Amino acid sequence: MELKTTHRWDLDEQEAMELQHQLALQVMKEDALEPVRYVAGVDVAYSEQNDKLIAGVAILEADSLNLVDTVMVEESVSFPYIPGLFSFRELPPIMKAFEQISILPQLIVCDGQGLAHPRRFGLACHLGVLYDMPTIGCGKTKLSGSYVEPDIQRGSYSPLMDQHEVIGNVLRTQDGVKPVFVSIGHRISLTTACEWILKLSPTFRLPETTRQADQIVRKGLKLTQ
Repeated sequence: MELKTTHRWDLDEQEAMELQHQLALQVMKEDALEPVRYVAGVDVAYSEQNDKLIAGVAILEADSLNLVDTVMVEESVSFPYIPGLFSFRELPPIMKAFEQISILPQLIVCDGQGLAHPRRFGLACHLGVLYDMPTIGCGKTKLSGSYVEPDIQRGSYSPLMDQHEVIGNVLRTQDGVKPVFVSIGHRISLTTACEWILKLSPTFRLPETTRQADQIVRKGLKLTQ
């Protein structure tokens, strides 16, 4: 995939936060998707023994959810663990993985946040702006905001609020299971993002894009140990 925007990665904490504020202005919060034939999921896993990490990309056929392409990249951690700045830690190896894909996706689902972020620029926004690609943030946990628990039925949701602003939806993907935290990444509306997460989660709590990417990086970690 071709990068549309680039920037330095050798930044300190303050510089990284300032860059988030700047790039957040480029996030598109409305639908600007091409017909989606392939959907990508991305994930990163960290070794407990050393400074290695594994980035994985899984590409699924949108209609069947069949896995059609996978890429795994091993790298060393190059940015410190700072909440709210995970994209500076995880995107460089994810970008290397995207350089190796053989099938181009029209939508990317990130295991993390998009707008549901203190500076409205989580990993899904960052990735989306860099590639000018429609992206969705689908996190297992909340980073910012507050919410009322949605009803227990699949498809129920409640708004994730921060200072009277809707920054995402808390979405129940399966009856009676914990919800996920869905937010805009880039070039997609919140309504469409939630529709896609439900479509990608026919059986389990997490979308198949995330589940497949998670399996890739877990297998990769075993190979490094």
